[in-house]
This record gives sequence, C-alpha cells and structure tokens, in this order.
Amino acid sequence: MSYIKNTVASVAMLFTSVVLTSCNDFLDCEPLDKITPDAYFNSESDLAAYSIQQYKFPSYLNFDISLVKTDNNSDDQAATDASTALWVPGEKRTPADKGAWDFTEIRKANYFFQQVLPKYEAGSIKGDGVMIKHYIGEMYFLRAYQYFNKLVSLGDFPIVTEVLPDETEVLKEESKRQPRNKVARFIIEDLDRAIELMSLTTDNGKNRLTKNVALLFKSRVALFEATWLKYHKGTDRVPGGPGWPGAQQEYNAGFSIDIDKEVDWFLEQAMDASAQVADRISLTKNTGIYNPDSNPYNWNPYFEMFSAVDMEPIDEVLFWRAYSSVQGVTHSVSSYLCKGGGDLGYTRSLVDACLMKNGLPIYAPNSGYAGDVTIENVKKDRDDRLQLFMGAPSDCSRLDPYETYKYPKILEQTNDRCPTGYTVRKFLTYDPAQVVIGSGAVNTYGCLLFRSVEANLNYIEACYEKNGSLDPKAIKYWKEIRSRAGVSDNIDMTIAATDLSKENDWAKYSAGQLVDPTLYNIRRERRIELMSEGTRMRDLKRWRALDQVENYQVEGFNLWGGELEKLYVDEAGNSLLIPEGASDKQPNVSNKENSSYLRVNQIVKKNNLLYDGYTWIPANYLEPISAINFTLTSSNPDDLESSTIYQNPGWSKIANEPAIGY
Repeated sequence: MSYIKNTVASVAMLFTSVVLTSCNDFLDCEPLDKITPDAYFNSESDLAAYSIQQYKFPSYLNFDISLVKTDNNSDDQAATDASTALWVPGEKRTPADKGAWDFTEIRKANYFFQQVLPKYEAGSIKGDGVMIKHYIGEMYFLRAYQYFNKLVSLGDFPIVTEVLPDETEVLKEESKRQPRNKVARFIIEDLDRAIELMSLTTDNGKNRLTKNVALLFKSRVALFEATWLKYHKGTDRVPGGPGWPGAQQEYNAGFSIDIDKEVDWFLEQAMDASAQVADRISLTKNTGIYNPDSNPYNWNPYFEMFSAVDMEPIDEVLFWRAYSSVQGVTHSVSSYLCKGGGDLGYTRSLVDACLMKNGLPIYAPNSGYAGDVTIENVKKDRDDRLQLFMGAPSDCSRLDPYETYKYPKILEQTNDRCPTGYTVRKFLTYDPAQVVIGSGAVNTYGCLLFRSVEANLNYIEACYEKNGSLDPKAIKYWKEIRSRAGVSDNIDMTIAATDLSKENDWAKYSAGQLVDPTLYNIRRERRIELMSEGTRMRDLKRWRALDQVENYQVEGFNLWGGELEKLYVDEAGNSLLIPEGASDKQPNVSNKENSSYLRVNQIVKKNNLLYDGYTWIPANYLEPISAINFTLTSSNPDDLESSTIYQNPGWSKIANEPAIGY
C-alpha cells in the first residue's frame, strides 16, 4: 500500500514560490518550493496557485503523439506493437509495488481542505469571495477526478477525506475498501460541491476548470457507474454479486445493495447534469469542406477546433490546455500527423462503422457505398467525421509547401508509420508555423480536454438506458450531432436498416449478448464522435463488451483486394511488399492468404504472442492491486489473508503471478 502519510516534508513540497499569476493558465509552472504552511492559504491567490498545481490532466508532450494514441489497443485504433499484457492471457502480472493503489493526489486535496475550510468558514481568506469559492470548488473537482480514476481502475476503494497520521493501525483501518457504488456516490457528492462553488467563467478563461466542466464530468461518472452496475450485475465485479471478494471482509458484513435502484439513481444524475451543459452550449459548425485551399484558417471550424492555438472563443470547448513557445511549453502532435504516421491508425472496424451520409450502414441495400478498393472510395459519401478525420492519399497533409499523403505509410519506421493504412488526421493543423518537418517540438496549439458534445452523448445514452426509449430532448441532441456530421437525421431509418450480424463492432455486445439496434446505434454515435479522444476502452469496459473477444484479428485497409498494393513499388516497378511467410526476407505486411485486409498483428510470426489475435480475460476489467499493499495491511505479514484489503477478482496477491487460471 502507498501509505496516506501526513509528513511535513511531503506537504511542504506542495507550495510554490513563483509569481502566482504566472501559474493561473494551464501551462507548466516552476517546481514547487518549501514554505511554511502557516504562511499559506491566506489569500485567493494562494488557493489559485495550489489548485493549478494539482491539474494532473493528460496532455500533449514533446516528441510523442501523446493523447492521440490513447485509443490504441482497442477495436478503434492500433499501433505496430499491441499490449500483450492486455490481450494475451497470462502475460499481465500482479505488480510487486506501485500500480493504481496510490493516495498521493487524494492526500494533496485532503490537506487543502484541512487547511482551507476552517479559514474559509472563519472568513479570514483575503480576496474576491466568488473566486475563493471557485478555487475551493476546483479542489473538490480534482479530488473527484482522482477518485474516478481509482473507480475505473480498481472499483472498490477506500474513501479517505482527512490527512491521516503516520500510524500503522490507523492507516490499516482507513485502507478498508468501500463498495464501488459508495465510491461513485462519494465522487458525485464532491462534484455537487464543486458545481455549487464554481463559476461558469473565470478571469483565466477555459484554461481553468469551470462549473460546466464539473457538470459534464458528473454526467460521465454517473453514466459510467450506472452502466457498469447494469452490465456487470451478477458477477464478482459488482458489490453483492456472487463471488464478490468484499463479502469475505467482516467490515462488509451488513452491506446490501439494490442494483437496479442504484442504476436508476445514477442514470438520473447523468441525465440531469448532462442536460444542463447540452442545453447551454452550442456545437461547433461543420462547413462540409474536407481540405483547406491556400488559407489554413477558417475553412472548417469543426476540424480546426481540435488544433486551434486559441480555443477560448469556441463554445464547445469547455476546458483546454494552452501551449506557448515563449514559455517553452510545446508539443509534437502535428509533426507526426502531417507525415501520416505517429505509429497509429484507424481500424477497419471503426471505418466500417461509419454511416453513409444518407444515414444507412454501408452494407444496407441502396446505401451507395463505393467499396474499399481505394481509400477515396471508402470515404466517398460517408459521414463527414470519417471524411475529415481520416486521411486518404489525395488529402492534404500540409499546406506550405502543399503536399498530400500520397500513400498510407505502412512501411515507414515505427514513429512515422500508420500500421493499419487508415491514416489519423484528427488533431492535425495546417498552420505552416506549426508544421515544420524535422523540427519535432514546435507545436503550440491547444490540447482539448473536455468538450460539450460529450454531454449530448451522455444524455442520449442515459435516457435510453433508463427508459428504454428516447425522449424529445435526447432525439434533439442526437439529430444535432448527426446533422453536424453531415449525416441524415432520420434516426429511425438507420435503426431499421441496422443488421447486427453485419456489424464488426465489439460494442454490439454486452455480457456476450447482442444489444438491441437502438442501443447499438447510440453506442455507434459515441464511438464515431469521440474517435481518438481516449474514451473507447473505458466505454467497452463499462458496457462489458469484451467478454466475447477471443483470437480477434485487428484489420486495416484492403491491401490485397484492390488498387492499394500498387502504391508500394520502387522506381523499377518492383513491389516493396514482403508478405509474412512468403520468403526468407523480413516481412513487412501480412499475408493475403490470411486476409485481403492488412492484419497488424500477423506481419511477423516468430516470437509474436499476438499472432493469433486479441483474447480478453474477465480479470482485466479491473487492475490488480500490487502485492506490497497486502503485506503492509496484514496483521501477520506472513498471512496475506489477514490484510484489511482484498484483491480484485481473478488476481493473485503474490507479486508477478498471472491472473488466476492462466
């Protein structure tokens, strides 16, 4: 266990001596220096500086494709090398130490409340009262954010609201895991406090958290827990379920839960919070233009939203991180994307899930689908999100000088490769100053972290999950999303034309059973709208949509079945493609005997644990708790069963052991 310690050294490191106003934007700040806690938390600026230092949100990095790769290792996106820990049974092990069982950020929030709330109640904090409340609200949000990460990773988790003394018995007692629904309710309580205290706007704009972000996040948390409880009901991953390990603990002896009522309550919370955002915020306009001409700006606000230098004026953007070359805070995302690489690519599964503009699935009679012998054909008359965010050989990759992608980069070195042949174009900028070949860390456009369309999606899903039908508000939200995507808003036609047997989408399942066509299309909409935004695996886990994944082959474009193989020849016209198993040469593509579609995990066979595809095991729905925590919380270190905590289902308490049974 990572102990929840109250030591002067660890606390003092939380304070900053830099000029406070320099940290009010979501930019990198100078390291925190030690100062006396008694001299701190006495002014609005003290609170502002402390809370900004707890902004531990994922963001763009130098010399890395960063957040854009988060959806790799799913059925949406793939890299050259997939995770064997995730997809090969027996490869993932109980860690010896570290892991998700950690209280560092939670302790920082609790220390803030311990120091600030008495002063706030006494009225002794100097400054603007509205902003003092706002920064306290930020810290409630930030604690909720950290707890949600624990909920997603670990499920049941201790609820700790105080800075604890460094006393072994106290820490053991406080380490007792609370049932996950109680953790989720605690998160909602923190977010309700945040919503009450926070303002809709701040002097530092949307580089700081606001009430809208808290409302959106509340809807995310509530929808996550509602659907987790619904679809994992009857398993050991839900409190009170058969085999739930928490039942073995004496401190859970009196625990009981009505799962259906809990699900209903969380869905109500999700609907209420999401509607407050969706009703207030308008979606960014899509002009229907797929490539810029000579002007890199103002050609399509929807495409440009994801790579704007200044995201403040964009209504749909609720929270973003700013970058600045002056302050030395830059990233490299477009340096990879403009070359058509980054070691990521969309999958055939994702691409085939995109509807035609007329609202029909590609397999439907009279859909107008042009086939996949070329990528231009794949994109023809399809959902604008596919046409905008996936690059074809003829699409513009940079403007100055003007270049196109020419061909999918399946043969390049790893960082410049698109392993599936379906090129990711989302988050690309055409600003010439941002795209300098050979200069990696020159990008200064923003990193979009929360956008309002998620609220629309959350409401639609929560409404249908709760009521089994869509109310007028949900229908309105859905039609707005589809219209923005250039797709017919005739939702009923799409549902009627959906044949689940022809959909290659993990999310058509929950608990190994097909869902109904309406729910599937709600999930489809979410998948396409949020592609490359890091939500896919979290969604698949809460839907329990991975049970059926066994020997699943990730496929990309139609390399062998059309015109695309002709793109890979040398100056003499000789093919550059070396299929796996076809010769003694090092292969660089999969063999057409396996599939006409490029198979990312079947390019090399020797020593390749993923050659037979992805296989999921139920233990992977939750992370294992590291072994050291059981030793530290046991009354007898030689008897791990005497620990006050319990391991997640399917995992051993012993370090480096695989999932039980594998």
